[in-house]
Amino acid sequence: MAISSGGGGAETPMSDINTTPLVDVMLVLLIIFLIAVPVAIQTIEKLRIPVIVAVESKNKVENLLLTVSTTDDAGRSAGEPGYQGASRNGECRVYFNNITPVSSEELRDKAFKRLDGIVKRAGGPQALIDNPDLIPQVHIRGDVNAPWRCVAGTIYNVQISGYPTVGFITNPTDPNG
Repeated sequence: MAISSGGGGAETPMSDINTTPLVDVMLVLLIIFLIAVPVAIQTIEKLRIPVIVAVESKNKVENLLLTVSTTDDAGRSAGEPGYQGASRNGECRVYFNNITPVSSEELRDKAFKRLDGIVKRAGGPQALIDNPDLIPQVHIRGDVNAPWRCVAGTIYNVQISGYPTVGFITNPTDPNG
């Protein structure tokens, strides 16, 4: 092992990067992920969603209502004759205001235009920031058999359109039994 005392000869600046701190940080992150990932996977598999009594929300006219379903095994959409119910292998179907079928692109465009109109009527973004009760929400009514990919795609499209709050409409349980 040799050290330089700087005594004789021309000194040149050291151009090598010190990689020791980088390696230390990477090793710490590796250890954290090795510990955290198995815990997260076990937690997710054992997740149980509680059944609670639903509280009726204030339904504003500005709230956007969406229905998420899929085609049946024969490829028919809801509302078509002979529809047998949503299939987990079917194609995603989203209905704007629970009536109009829309594609992902149409959902983004319609949701953005709708929210933009609401913001303009309210007096601009600052008016909504000052009074958060004016901010519309998205309520999604999903079929029990609709796969998560359909619901997640719908959530993504409305959030990218600017809606900050997305909720789900469920069938309430009977509190008496």
